Amino acid sequence: MATAAVLAPHDVPTILNYYTPIGTEEPYQYVLDPPEGKAPNNLGSEPHEVVVQDARGRENEFSLDQNGFQFVNWPSKEKEFDDEERIKEVYYPEVEEILRTVAGAKKVFIFDHTIRRKPEENGKPGPTNRGPVERVHIDQTYKASVERVKYHLPEEADRLLKGRVRIINVWRPIHHPVAHKPLAVSDWRYLDQNDLVPVQFIYPHRTGSTYSVRYNPQHKWWHLSGQTPDEVTLIKCYDSEADRARLTPHSAFADASSPKEAPHRESIEVRALVFDTE
Repeated sequence: MATAAVLAPHDVPTILNYYTPIGTEEPYQYVLDPPEGKAPNNLGSEPHEVVVQDARGRENEFSLDQNGFQFVNWPSKEKEFDDEERIKEVYYPEVEEILRTVAGAKKVFIFDHTIRRKPEENGKPGPTNRGPVERVHIDQTYKASVERVKYHLPEEADRLLKGRVRIINVWRPIHHPVAHKPLAVSDWRYLDQNDLVPVQFIYPHRTGSTYSVRYNPQHKWWHLSGQTPDEVTLIKCYDSEADRARLTPHSAFADASSPKEAPHRESIEVRALVFDTE
């Protein structure tokens, strides 16, 4: 691991948890409670030392099509994110505007969002209120991304799938700058497709799929130090166009230099299908 002596002020030496198999069954994960006698998942965790570089002051060097992620300053009218209906009525339109302005979207369909807070401070974790995910992953596989279009927009799917389709997550801190468990994103250009491991993502009513990620020392990791609620990270999880960045591994990570008294991370991520045609 690189030492503090050679690090820039906010580059962070840390541990990221990569995929390793458990048993011989195909990788799977249940979204809610598994059937009786079945483990919630069979995803092993293989910790590796990495350095997460700081993009602060270099934000304009990164773009969705080159790196698979992008940092954008975009203050929100919504500040609390404690009311589901208000999130949908006030914040969803802001997310659509971000994606139209920054990503050039012609049509946006938001299919869900997740609030992340420290679980013990907010009751039992659930599908829209969970703690940070400290495992390298990508929210959708290529196949699952296409199936999401068919699932959410069945009457328009055939037409929309003839054009460019993306899935982009819009990730924003809530209430205060991020100190504990910030978000790391990995540069597409240093990713080998063999690093990607499809995982069945089992809902009560259907089965999708996500990617876990095998360790590769070539991976390049970035974060935005002290990211504020006025700043969003755009995370590409799928792009139908193959001549540019198509997806971005990401994970929460521990920063030992964070002040212990700093509040725990709170964030919202909104997931959207993004189309280049109406």
